[in-house]
Amino acid sequence: MELHASELDNGINLIKLTGKLDIIGVGEIETKFAGYCAGNNVRMIVDMSKVDFLASIGIRLLTVNAKSLASRKGKMVILNPTSEVQNILEITGIPAIIPIYSNLESAETVLLAKT
Repeated sequence: MELHASELDNGINLIKLTGKLDIIGVGEIETKFAGYCAGNNVRMIVDMSKVDFLASIGIRLLTVNAKSLASRKGKMVILNPTSEVQNILEITGIPAIIPIYSNLESAETVLLAKT
């Protein structure tokens, strides 16, 4: 699993994941991922367009960090998951916790909106 992080001009963190979010993949990125979620009022987009497998431990990684962000007035959204990953996310009810968007502009708009 590869994790590439950048900050957009508007201050939103963009995390691009590539590979499998299984026990090995999560182990490789968990600490780094949580580090990007640290702080108050953090806005994060998780690009999952190159994640080709999502296991329950990957779902845990996403939900634990999204809830942690929310407790500190931050927010996470998922961007453009593959159809297989999207199906898993929908079956497990993740969109109720972490909204899913198919384009970057929509994700940015939601994160920048006042809540």
